[in-house]
Amino acid sequence: MRRGRFAPTPSGPMHIGNAFTALLAWLQMRHASGTFVLRIEDIDGPRSRPGYTQLIVEDLTWMGLDWDEGPATGGPFGPYLQSQRLELYEQAVRCLQRSGQLYPCYCSRAELAASAPHGLASEGAVYPGLCKALSEEERRRKAQLKPPSLRVAIPERSFSFEDGMAGIQHVPPGALGDFVVKRADGQFSYQLAVVVDDAAMGITDVLRGADLLDSTPRQLVLYELLETPPPSFCHVPLLCGPEGGRLSKRDRSLSLATLRTAGIPPERLIGHLAYAAGLLHRPEPVKATELVPLFTLERLSGERIALSRETLGLLTDSA
Repeated sequence: MRRGRFAPTPSGPMHIGNAFTALLAWLQMRHASGTFVLRIEDIDGPRSRPGYTQLIVEDLTWMGLDWDEGPATGGPFGPYLQSQRLELYEQAVRCLQRSGQLYPCYCSRAELAASAPHGLASEGAVYPGLCKALSEEERRRKAQLKPPSLRVAIPERSFSFEDGMAGIQHVPPGALGDFVVKRADGQFSYQLAVVVDDAAMGITDVLRGADLLDSTPRQLVLYELLETPPPSFCHVPLLCGPEGGRLSKRDRSLSLATLRTAGIPPERLIGHLAYAAGLLHRPEPVKATELVPLFTLERLSGERIALSRETLGLLTDSA
């Protein structure tokens, strides 16, 4: 059976862009008669807030989206909050260490900013390998000054994968860089946590926003090193404002909580999202369940979807 998931970070209220991705991920699994999992990616303690986790549950319920496994529902692959799965990430780190795939890095942010060339967009820069060839004596000396982060030694070869929306993606040798899987403060990276969780939960289909397309090669490397088969990936277009800029959780006027408080019917939001996705010919009120037979990735565009001012006005006008 196919298994998909929606895995939001509780760092702020969900906006209509998050709702767009959640709707499509839910439709993909419901159309395939698969299992839909809600996982809360709250591994980043300073950014995550328990109140936002509850708000996510309320927003998804308001939209008419349900899940088969999740924080409140439970399931065979729990817990479904990353903050309760830290031992699994530590086990993965130990596995990578035993196989010689990790090395300690003592570089400061200032050193990296001064020396690293630009890399994939999601990571900002490719690590220049300053600590990769340190001797044991050099590592002992540096360890007395600061605790190290742990980096993956990426194989020096090209990588290719096929995305359900973006098609074949090619990554040349050296473009990934040796990325961090565990920070010096002990926090595990998103790249490691999401791979461990998707593998442990048996996720077969990852449908998420196009802003995470550049993260996929790094995650595929981890699947390979951990000897775990990867899921299929599909990165759907992002919803943008009229000027083409990404929607932000800081814009509270576009949050689902604001829409709910204003009395906006969820069917109105679902209809506009379905129209933006190409599932409807016009933006008319509709329930999420009514879209299940209409779902197909072939109708989606691979480009960002700019919402007009008129559309935003219709979404936020409760009159």
